[in-house]
Amino acid sequence: MKEFFDLFFTFAKVGVMTFGGGYAMLPILQREVVENKKWATDAEVMDYYAVGQCTPGVIAVNTATFIGVKRKGVPGGIVATLGVVFPSLVIITVIAAVLSNFAELAVVQNAFAGIRVCVCVFILNAVIKLWKSAIVDIPTALIFAAVFAGSVFLDFSPILYVLGAGILGVVLRVLGARKK
Repeated sequence: MKEFFDLFFTFAKVGVMTFGGGYAMLPILQREVVENKKWATDAEVMDYYAVGQCTPGVIAVNTATFIGVKRKGVPGGIVATLGVVFPSLVIITVIAAVLSNFAELAVVQNAFAGIRVCVCVFILNAVIKLWKSAIVDIPTALIFAAVFAGSVFLDFSPILYVLGAGILGVVLRVLGARKK
């Protein structure tokens, strides 16, 4: 039972400490899960992010579910998911009740503008940390460049990019193994 409480409160801490949505949770989630709790490796968390991006729902919620299932099976996945969304439910309920009365105030609009900038920094930080474990050689750099260029210049579903990157990764590894 202690592990379930640990799962819930760890992910509740991630949920309550994060503003800006699922992507903003990623650096905090990585720190808690990989560095503090050692429940997963950076590579595993990257895999969870990739699969979480392809499945319906918020990436951080999906990642919490995957980690919970890894730790304690389906009940662990449920507990971790509840933990990560619980703070948002409470906060959103309170904000919705109050914000409609204050949304037009300049101070509130300026606060949200500042929070958006902060969230961009958190996302950039997550990208830099993930870069170090994802771009490890020329083939992975080529996959990165192809997906980046495609996502900037083309309007395809993220699922297609993830599937394409996965297939390209397999093809490049097979070709690399044949050369050796």
